[in-house]
Amino acid sequence: MTRTTQEGRGSEDSPAKPTPSNVSPIRPAVTRRPPEERYRAGGRRTAAQPLTASWRPERSGEDKGDKAGKPRKGVKGFAATYGWRVYALPVLVVVTALVVFNVARTPSSDTSGVDGLAAQNPVSTTTGPPVATENSAVPVDPKTGTAVLPQGDPFPQAGSGTWHLVPGSGQKVGSGPHLYHYAIAVEDGIDQSAYGGDDAYAKTVENILSDPRSWIGSGTLSLQRVGPEFKNPDFIVSLTTPNTDHRPDMCGYQIQFEASCWNPNYKRVVINLARWIRGAMAFNGDIGLYREYAINHEVGHVFGNPHVGCGTEGGLAPVMMQQTFGVSDDYVWQLNQADPSNRTAVAKDGKVCRPNAWPNPQGAPGGQSNQ
Repeated sequence: MTRTTQEGRGSEDSPAKPTPSNVSPIRPAVTRRPPEERYRAGGRRTAAQPLTASWRPERSGEDKGDKAGKPRKGVKGFAATYGWRVYALPVLVVVTALVVFNVARTPSSDTSGVDGLAAQNPVSTTTGPPVATENSAVPVDPKTGTAVLPQGDPFPQAGSGTWHLVPGSGQKVGSGPHLYHYAIAVEDGIDQSAYGGDDAYAKTVENILSDPRSWIGSGTLSLQRVGPEFKNPDFIVSLTTPNTDHRPDMCGYQIQFEASCWNPNYKRVVINLARWIRGAMAFNGDIGLYREYAINHEVGHVFGNPHVGCGTEGGLAPVMMQQTFGVSDDYVWQLNQADPSNRTAVAKDGKVCRPNAWPNPQGAPGGQSNQ
């Protein structure tokens, strides 16, 4: 802002009137001010006073008419008194309010879950299939929620809802008098890389059912794999996507966790693809052991074996226990209350077993069945 200053000048003398030469000029009387008045601020400068700017510079414009020392009122007076502060104060108030508002909206450091981590560790947003996650080596507490699907490799959620038989046949295995013929199938529309291919799946199933620890070890039955050319096999072990598995005419979804089943109407053992790839929490990341269990458990239903609970506290779980959900009777009992067909299958007795994949764990011919 430009300040206007004014020099401290005295009044100019009027020119002297001419007088006759014989008459002495009359000098006006000089009124002398008291000494202290001469040095009053704003007074006339004297020789003894240094040359300085006025101690009270006159204000420009309409302010010149104001009486010195009189306080000014109203908006103009307030503005004249505080100057630039009049404009700065509202701006400061607005800025402060904005800062407080933004702080109030900022999430606290207690934000949990993915959002909080993502905020601290931003990652690429490039889309793609889920990445396989290594299973924890820490044993899972069997008394907690073990029915949830473990993390792991990606899998197709849906297929076409139809199946194709995998070519191939095998020799009769087992010495039991009752011979069962079975075929192996995979749902159409599944990317084979997700599960290793049809041949790998079929070979795994055949090896499990040919093991003496499986149902042939009981000495009461024998099995033989047959190919597409065989008409009307006794059952078909079918790898199936979760969406098809959940269909009411297939396995249903009363207990809303991934599971496999035996559907006698179609003579189809439905093996849930999600479980085939990810396994179950109770098996602590042992996918091979879980696959052995899944095949033996569902094929056990073909032979008329129902669900059972834990037999001996701390012992191996019967293969017909619903180990996909867990090995704690109390936990499995709780889940079964959602399924009328299984509400009384397991007692709520507090027993907890260890995971087991085989009906005849010792593998001895005619050995005691651990169903």
